[in-house]
Amino acid sequence: MRPVAFTYRHGWSRYTKIQSTGRTFQLQLLNHVRYVHQGQRQQSDLSSTSGPTSGRFSSGLPRTIAPPKSIFSVASPPALTLTPSPSPLSILPLSAVLRSLLITTVSSSPSLLAPAIGVMSLIANSKSSILNPDQNFALKYVMANTIYAQFCAGETPAEVRQCVRQIKHLGYSGVILGYAREIVMDEREASAMGQNAGIQIGTAQKLQEDIFAWRDGTIATVDLAGEGSFVAVKFTGAGRKAVQQLVRGERPCPDLEQAIAAICDRARDRGVRLLIDAEQQAVQPTIDEWTIEYARRYNNAPSRQALIYGTYQAYLRSTPSTLAKHSAIAQSQGFVLGVKLVRGAYLGTEPRHLIWDTKEKTDEAYDSLAKSVMRRQYGELLVKPPNGPGSFPEVNLVLASHNRASIQRALNIREEQIRRGEDQIEMSYGQLYGMADDISCELVQQRTQAQDLNGGKLEIPKPYKALIWGTVGECTKYLLRRGEENRDAALRTGDTRRAMVKELKRRLLGGN
Repeated sequence: MRPVAFTYRHGWSRYTKIQSTGRTFQLQLLNHVRYVHQGQRQQSDLSSTSGPTSGRFSSGLPRTIAPPKSIFSVASPPALTLTPSPSPLSILPLSAVLRSLLITTVSSSPSLLAPAIGVMSLIANSKSSILNPDQNFALKYVMANTIYAQFCAGETPAEVRQCVRQIKHLGYSGVILGYAREIVMDEREASAMGQNAGIQIGTAQKLQEDIFAWRDGTIATVDLAGEGSFVAVKFTGAGRKAVQQLVRGERPCPDLEQAIAAICDRARDRGVRLLIDAEQQAVQPTIDEWTIEYARRYNNAPSRQALIYGTYQAYLRSTPSTLAKHSAIAQSQGFVLGVKLVRGAYLGTEPRHLIWDTKEKTDEAYDSLAKSVMRRQYGELLVKPPNGPGSFPEVNLVLASHNRASIQRALNIREEQIRRGEDQIEMSYGQLYGMADDISCELVQQRTQAQDLNGGKLEIPKPYKALIWGTVGECTKYLLRRGEENRDAALRTGDTRRAMVKELKRRLLGGN
């Protein structure tokens, strides 16, 4: 008997299951379900009531598709039974659904979001103890049970461990965990720090204490994240000495260099990868230089897996040339290039002329760069540097995006590569904890289903949730940026809000 290929198309993915029969069948699950064979066509009785990405059936009962009797008159195999796929958002606890609904309702309403961001900005930038959540119990209580709980892992190691376990239990490959310490400057502060060699930034002892505190906190974060996860590293978290050197384009001082090396060594020993965060343009060029230097040291292991990833912001006009330059360096010097691709998170503080004119230009840049990296090919936007190596380096990618179209394009490329038998790069998907759960949960569902059906030829996405830990007060600047991102992506948060409303209705009505 010849094998039968049952092909499931669900949401973003296609799954294949082989059974031994005399004919070939194809089953597609998308907006409808079809049953096709090489002989006479027979329609199934299945129908779908959901959109193209939900994959749910109209009934909560399992459905059975039986092959035509004329084909299986002798030794017919058992019928294929399909259990309706649950809603992707069904993996979330009710508290998370309700909190997300509240946050996205505010985020998708300009009249509500503007004052909310104003209040967050006041809290994040105030020196008053009254507006410091770590000193004002009432303020801390409100924030800890709303916006902080939505986006952050916890204040203590025990809280963080529990949060990480819960995320992994939902089906995620792991987390992208960050330590909350950072310094955010405006252009005036950055200019003063870069030009005035005599500016007082603190005593030598205080500067050293800041570096050591950052080192210890980041190493603790590596331990909390655990094997297989990522840790986000923010160089400005090392204090004002680090910021000064970044602004001036200097190498890290000995204390800071030793601290970075200690973090890298611990991450390597724990099986954790490091994502060097992008920051403001006042410090980003030096961050790029430091990142590529540590990638040169640590990304040449026999496993050919990157330990150090740089972050590339697609909204910057300079990013294509920066990524091309780093690709050429990695190829010529023989190390794996780690790439975390984002759109960008500092719209409120960056000089406007550095950024693409429109969101559409940023979207085009993001998708074009992602395509080049995934295919390991230079293209129209990512142009090979003059006199650079002709071939593309080995590369690992974290595609960090809340844009459904970008995720879909990436998945299409991966599926095409599988069909053609092409080599694929090491790749993960990242979304922020508390945001874009409608996309993240679909990736988790696809991962689970692909693992169940995998015969070695299926794309199994690796989704991660990114979050930070620290006190409520330490996390305020991070939380402010989340609010600003929501302001710049009202359409996306509106989609998430509608998905949460639909999920809540489904639970109330007892559907699948």
